[in-house]
Amino acid sequence: MRKILKYSLMLFVAIALAHDAVALDTDFARFAGTKLAEARKAAGNQTNKVPSFVWSFFDAIRVDDWDTATNLMQRIESASGRYSNSNRETLSPGLQSAIWPSISESIGAYEQFHEWDNKWLHRFGTNLIASVPGGSIYFGGTDPGRFIISALVESEREARPFFILTQNQLVDTGYLDYLRANYGSRIYIPTTNDLQHAFQDYLADAQQRMKEGKLMPGEDVHTDKNGHVQASGKISVIQINGRLAKIILEKNPSRECYIEESFQLDWMYPQLSPHGLIMQLHHAPLDVLATEDVEKDMDYWEKLTGAALGDWLKETTSLRDVCDFCDKIRLRKDLENFKGDAAFVNNEDAQKTFSKLRSSIGGLYAWRATHAKNDTDRNDMRKNAEFAFRQAFALCPYSPEAVFRYTSFLVELNRRDDAILIAQTCQRLGHDPETATYMRELLRSLHGGG
Repeated sequence: MRKILKYSLMLFVAIALAHDAVALDTDFARFAGTKLAEARKAAGNQTNKVPSFVWSFFDAIRVDDWDTATNLMQRIESASGRYSNSNRETLSPGLQSAIWPSISESIGAYEQFHEWDNKWLHRFGTNLIASVPGGSIYFGGTDPGRFIISALVESEREARPFFILTQNQLVDTGYLDYLRANYGSRIYIPTTNDLQHAFQDYLADAQQRMKEGKLMPGEDVHTDKNGHVQASGKISVIQINGRLAKIILEKNPSRECYIEESFQLDWMYPQLSPHGLIMQLHHAPLDVLATEDVEKDMDYWEKLTGAALGDWLKETTSLRDVCDFCDKIRLRKDLENFKGDAAFVNNEDAQKTFSKLRSSIGGLYAWRATHAKNDTDRNDMRKNAEFAFRQAFALCPYSPEAVFRYTSFLVELNRRDDAILIAQTCQRLGHDPETATYMRELLRSLHGGG
């Protein structure tokens, strides 16, 4: 199998580099060649035929034909039965099998390499990869955190240098089978029984919280006509994924674990510490965050935001100055005297990703502040959270997630006017209808309208 993968990879890269219209990243070409070989092998091991347009998709990405590739992506997604745009009349049994992860990872990685500024994509990937010790388990939480990392490591399939899992698909038995096929007995992967237990545990917890009126916003839990508790929707899936991630952590006690946060999970916070772009997920709760870890975190992110935005954002920088900077650079596109990287502030994907990562660590500091045992620790963690949230906002002031977490933090501190200033800035800079609607609702709430 290794010889087949190596030959397919070399052939894929050679053809891509020989095509005179191609500007395909060589790291992606290597990854796509590996995924093509995996897909071919999976197709040969199943009885249901794989649609020919799947192989046409691999042909399109080999020569970086974006328009053709995206049209074929839509056909693949429609035939897979896994998306809202799936069409029952065009469903393909050949895609509802072990071949799917190789195809979906190829689609995901191609989108990332096409949308990102290449320099910042590689900075994100290489920095994150270098920070995770060999043999560790890494949970990706965003599309970049899964697909870019999978493409840039030496070998995703062979876990060199570490094991890559996405926390967002653990409820998918097909994905668990894929992980088991890749990683075998080297790490524990949840079984079907584990999945069932996680689901039942969530239902029991949700039923109790429903009785107490403590369901989370957007959590769809109800009792059917027979008195059985039913749960559906995104929030429920997130909570079950979180329980499965906990099983992986507990069943692999000799492996260090690291996580790029997808969604906030309460059980994780006592066990998290900042670690470069991401966080380390410890096997036991931490009484406090180590001073050394906090200092490293602050230094790391001050250098990163300096490279992206210029070396002006300090703990003493006023919120008004941050908002004025955002208006100047993002709204008026005035880069005169700008000391940062124009490639960063002109690339939405890089901005949103780095902002989310910093906002996640800010959320950890905010949690620590809420649960601090004394005023000194509480004030220190609040200061750290404030600066992290401010950096996240400056990195992407039109990110709803960064705005939500920062404004929620400020409201808890009775700083509603500052929260309004942030929401108003985002409203000016936002350029999609969903963000505009969210900002209107947030401002209405902040002004006391509900």
